[in-house]
Amino acid sequence: MTSSSPHLLEMKAITKKFGAITALDHVDLTLSPGEVLGVVGDNGAGKSTLMKVLSGLYHPTEGEILLAGQPITMHSPKDARDVGIEMVYQDLALAGNLPVHENIYLGREPGRERLGFTIVDQKKSRDMAKAHLERLHISLKSVDQKVEQLSGGQAQAVAIARATAFDARIVIMDEPTAALAIKEVGKVLDLIKRLKDHGTSVILISHRMDDVFFVCDRVMALFHGRNFDEATIGNTNRNEVIGWIMGTKGHTEDLAHDRI
Repeated sequence: MTSSSPHLLEMKAITKKFGAITALDHVDLTLSPGEVLGVVGDNGAGKSTLMKVLSGLYHPTEGEILLAGQPITMHSPKDARDVGIEMVYQDLALAGNLPVHENIYLGREPGRERLGFTIVDQKKSRDMAKAHLERLHISLKSVDQKVEQLSGGQAQAVAIARATAFDARIVIMDEPTAALAIKEVGKVLDLIKRLKDHGTSVILISHRMDDVFFVCDRVMALFHGRNFDEATIGNTNRNEVIGWIMGTKGHTEDLAHDRI
């Protein structure tokens, strides 16, 4: 049966308990095709836990996840990757001593099977990496550079390239600009916009309001493990969203002033 829902992703009443502690309490989240959704909240609000549920690292205690209208169950990050959900972690999870092209395809290297082993095709890996980086307008000196030789922004771009190398439908980014210089922040945000142009949906976890309002279509706030409020970017402002993070509603006069 085909769903009539316009959403690519629906997380319904997601609850996650760790013993007596309830980290998520009936949280809802929706994501449309090609949408960039900002997820905000103070430390301990449940943002990372919710994303770990979506990326297959945690299994929800209650609730359901629908992808393109169909219920899915994930027990590992591999299950999430298999349905097109990728996560770029704050620590990037890259191998610094390996070149760029090997990082992009690490664990999913192009090659051929022989006697039960995969023979990696290094030339194909390089060619595929060059083409993929070019498609995302990521400029690097060489795909043979080791990741440890890259700047923070370049390494972040490689992590995003790795997440999108296999036609991910949804990419989750956890504070992708937190440790970057201002110049590199702009490049990463431009890259997120290009992902949207390619039809990829993005969930951006961020404490940086400038980032959220520059790149996101919609923002939702969590507070103490629950939904607090959400709005399209054009129908809210920084002060209101900061209020949501603190557990208070914004003032309409602030919103009206911000639109002038």
